[in-house]
Amino acid sequence: MEKRAFRQAVYTLRNDEAALDAVQDAMIKLSVSYGDRPADEYPRLFQRILSNVVTDALRRQKVRNTWVSLFSSLFKVGDDDDDPLEAVLSDDTGARPSTPHGRYEQVKLIEIIESEIERLPRRQREAFLMRYWEEMDIAETAAAMGCSEGSVKTHCSRATHTLAEALKAKGITL
Repeated sequence: MEKRAFRQAVYTLRNDEAALDAVQDAMIKLSVSYGDRPADEYPRLFQRILSNVVTDALRRQKVRNTWVSLFSSLFKVGDDDDDPLEAVLSDDTGARPSTPHGRYEQVKLIEIIESEIERLPRRQREAFLMRYWEEMDIAETAAAMGCSEGSVKTHCSRATHTLAEALKAKGITL
């Protein structure tokens, strides 16, 4: 069962590590939530849980890729520990546009993005930053925020839609 599930997850996620994580998460959820069920129900339950975990991973990947591509189009960050917004505004980065006008536009774009993030309702802002900036998973974010996983998903969805609409209204396309 695990090999077939792993192959399906790899095919869908196109990444061995992400697939292993998805299978492991599904197995943990199965044992925690359905450990008292008869063993003959496990394969069907496991497939459904794995499908949901993979769907969540794909959604998270899509949203993260959208925001990362937006930020990476502005500059290059050399180290994963760097804060992209700080890297853009610091003087020691070699990824700045070569013209003063280009530098000005880049700084203004960062200011717009920051202001739109600050305008989000507190819970949406918290969920968005934890999930997509800090790369916390749903369970970690829910625990940190003191709410359910469903609430985290709702807050993140609303935040991404609000940000996308606000940026689009200002002429910034993702």
